[in-house]
Amino acid sequence: MDTASFTSPAALAGLKVLELGQLIAGPFAAKTLADFGADVVKIEPPDAGDPLRKWRLLKDGTSVWWQVQSRNKRSLALDLRTPEGQDVVRSLAAEADVLIENFRPGAMEGWGLAPEALMAANPRLIVLRISGYGQTGPYRDRPGFGVVAEAMGGLRHLTAEPGRVPVRVGVSIGDTLAALHGVIGILLALQHRQASGRGQVIDVALYEAVFNCMESLLPEHSAFGAVRGPAGSALPGIAPSNAYRCRDGGYALIAGNGDSIFRRLMTLIGRPDLAQDPALADNAGRVARVAELDEVIGAWTATRTVDEVLAALDGASVPAGRIYSVADIAADPHYQARGMLEQVHLDDGSTLTVPGIVPKLSETPGRHRRNAPTLGQDSNAVLRDIGLTDAQIAALRERGIVN
Repeated sequence: MDTASFTSPAALAGLKVLELGQLIAGPFAAKTLADFGADVVKIEPPDAGDPLRKWRLLKDGTSVWWQVQSRNKRSLALDLRTPEGQDVVRSLAAEADVLIENFRPGAMEGWGLAPEALMAANPRLIVLRISGYGQTGPYRDRPGFGVVAEAMGGLRHLTAEPGRVPVRVGVSIGDTLAALHGVIGILLALQHRQASGRGQVIDVALYEAVFNCMESLLPEHSAFGAVRGPAGSALPGIAPSNAYRCRDGGYALIAGNGDSIFRRLMTLIGRPDLAQDPALADNAGRVARVAELDEVIGAWTATRTVDEVLAALDGASVPAGRIYSVADIAADPHYQARGMLEQVHLDDGSTLTVPGIVPKLSETPGRHRRNAPTLGQDSNAVLRDIGLTDAQIAALRERGIVN
């Protein structure tokens, strides 16, 4: 990425964001805003902080995931269960543009921090609420994690080989989809506020974010009574598109489902008869004979290595690719050229590779401005910003309300 563009103001410079959530969905939404210049104050419990600090692989006692999820944020360690802590939140919310929370519905109200009350003091405040099932409806009070939302949203039913146990996607995709929908909601609300001067509440349910990505699942059921089932590596109703085993034991993903692409693919693999077959000229005809086409393509890939298959397909302009492990990603020159393998220098002097910033903006790109904070690293500065004196801050620390 051209670092000269960093001289431009960040896209969200000046935007004040208060993050009250923890773990994945709310913090991912805030991280996305922080990457593009928002000043995000992350409120964490003063004893142990966000549980994500201890998730998965730890370096010097802290998750390396933390360096991704909380980069560019400031940490205020504050006990939300105390009246004094709640007063601090009210003061911060009075000056904030956006508040993000992903607690179970009713938690904010129980702390006296209902959006309506905060917005009465700050009518311009935008509140993003992410929860398992949303703020209304018969399931609202159920605890909802991303994995449950992925199942309810229809995704888990599709992620399996036919006849086998459905498997989960290997990352917390439900949380991330909800976070991205939340960011979209925030940007829409900011646009509305620019015209009206008023904030609003954004209600994102994890299962709805997943369901929103289920493409034609519901209309197919409505029109035809169809219930799409798991199809393994294939793409149901679109052919040919699958993973094909190669001679060296690897797999090549081949998407030959465009009409002209299909003809090029069949010509390449020595089947001009199929390329010119009128019955295979469109997707509907190919779907009817998908098993035959998969067998033909699989026979061709079985005699070649993955590299040989991909080189031939690339020469014929047929979309194809390999299945990447993270080791493949870390060594890939395209990832490197696109700035997606970012090197950050930790406080102990070591270097860590983390994902780069998405999306790429030509005029106001996102960037890594500071490492993820230690617990309470910015507590004093944040509290001074809202007018607390050093004596008042010391008193809060002495009582364990602030760390």
